[in-house]
Amino acid sequence: MRFQWLLLLSCLTTQVTYAEDWPEWRGRGRLGVWNETGILETFPADGLDVVWRTPIGSGFTGPSVADGRVFVTDFRPTQAYRGFERILALDEETGTILWEQQWEVDYGSMMRVYATGPRATPTVDEDLVFAYGATGHLVVLDVGSGEIVWQKDFVEDYGLSVPTWGTTGAPLVEGDLVICLAGGEPDAKVMAFDKRTGKEVWRALSSDFEPGYTQPIIFEIGGVRQLIIWHPRAVSSLNPETGEIYWEVPFKVRSGMTVSTPVLSGSHLFVSTFYDGAHMLKLDTRRPGAELLWSSSSQSEIVTDKIHTLINTAVIEGDYLYGIDSYGQARALEVATGKRVWESLEITKEKARWAAAIFVRNGNRYFINNDRGELIIGRFTPEGFQETSRTQLIEPTSDPGRRRELGAVNWSHPAYANRHIVARNDKEILRLSLAAK
Repeated sequence: MRFQWLLLLSCLTTQVTYAEDWPEWRGRGRLGVWNETGILETFPADGLDVVWRTPIGSGFTGPSVADGRVFVTDFRPTQAYRGFERILALDEETGTILWEQQWEVDYGSMMRVYATGPRATPTVDEDLVFAYGATGHLVVLDVGSGEIVWQKDFVEDYGLSVPTWGTTGAPLVEGDLVICLAGGEPDAKVMAFDKRTGKEVWRALSSDFEPGYTQPIIFEIGGVRQLIIWHPRAVSSLNPETGEIYWEVPFKVRSGMTVSTPVLSGSHLFVSTFYDGAHMLKLDTRRPGAELLWSSSSQSEIVTDKIHTLINTAVIEGDYLYGIDSYGQARALEVATGKRVWESLEITKEKARWAAAIFVRNGNRYFINNDRGELIIGRFTPEGFQETSRTQLIEPTSDPGRRRELGAVNWSHPAYANRHIVARNDKEILRLSLAAK
């Protein structure tokens, strides 16, 4: 009896920790939320422990992690702006390459300074992994063997004109469907396929203008599941099963720069872009519907009144929204009005064009990687940003284009999985421990 009592007491007092995978862009559900426990509170003075590092090619793609494997895509040039895109599967514990597949690409139609590799994070669903290259190649593979199950070339098959900065939308799995920002013709900006066979199920939205660069995402509100597609002419809500349009709110975006991911909190849906600023929509909670609550009225992308995000996807905490503005300023806004509450350069350390940082929530704090290659732990409050700890995560290697005191940046979204962070640059991918000791 005494042994049983001690065993019960041990079970009650032992801290239970929770681990999870990171199977798609911004984690499960694309929400930028990392639910694991047993995570360190501050970084060691001598930096994080590197578990492994593996050489890879160039690219902006963030890794995904599922079922003991890490998936990432890269680019191996054979001549100027030509070469092969690859998807690699690595052992999560050792970094050993388990398999790889490649396909030939020509980046000649893309903006040259950024024609360095794929952008879209691989999506893992059950025994399939979906990879989407920078010139419209969709390749679906078996997770275990790497064998190609089916594939599409959206340029050849559907008439896609590759956007200036390449194709970026990570495939989105919904039940038996995989949904892609295809940019096809006719009226096939968004397409859904049977995820196991590649058979077209539906297509939607005019392709009279480019598809943009954001990520498809599904929210359940108004009594239904709504597929949100933010493209350079509007924010559109579709039925993910049929492609039927529920509603649209016009938002004309310069240069097609719909980059950040739409954010929903309660009935507030937020999108924001570099040149044209933000739109906050109020969604109908009874049925599918939306109206514009407020928008930006800035003089330019330099002198901005609310917030103009680009690479950064903002977050909403209660009555406040937090994000990174066009020149690296962290800002807090009132959700209801868009009124700016505070501004700070503490996260990016530099007021410069396209300075960026990526937010992932863990409990009541955020893990933030800025484009200087640093990882930061901190909290957003209405009074300001409160930094807890900062360390160097990875070497920045990407050309920042026509901006920055920095000679190189890192714009790849890391994966947080099983108490580790997996990050990549144009040279290597590495796994570092974030477990509490």
